[in-house]
Amino acid sequence: MAFGIDDAIAAGLKIVDKFIPDPAAKIKAEEALRADLMEWDKGQMEVNKAEASSGSLFIGGWRPFIGWTCGLALAFQYLITPIAMWLAGIFEVTIPAPPPLDDMLWQLMAGLLGMGGLRTFEKIKGVAKK
Repeated sequence: MAFGIDDAIAAGLKIVDKFIPDPAAKIKAEEALRADLMEWDKGQMEVNKAEASSGSLFIGGWRPFIGWTCGLALAFQYLITPIAMWLAGIFEVTIPAPPPLDDMLWQLMAGLLGMGGLRTFEKIKGVAKK
């Protein structure tokens, strides 16, 4: 299950609806929430651009590495292995089943990709240490 900016806005609007009964104040709070979330998203894009433009593998290389590693592991687990086993069944060939990978791959990938936003949020709010 992915969690994006639209989900964050929807969650924030539910909170606004519960705690701000005045319609005019509610509209103002909703606008402020949307502006803050869009600013946060722009900040993350700037961080992504800076990391991508870096020539150092220690700065810009970790995201591609994690992305490719998790992507290949997911492809192996959910595409390659089932297709290979299906083809082995069709051609009546006995092959040993490959070892299953951990079912936590989805959580690992989502967590690693999502955690980058927390540092950006700290920087936008001005609480990050240098």
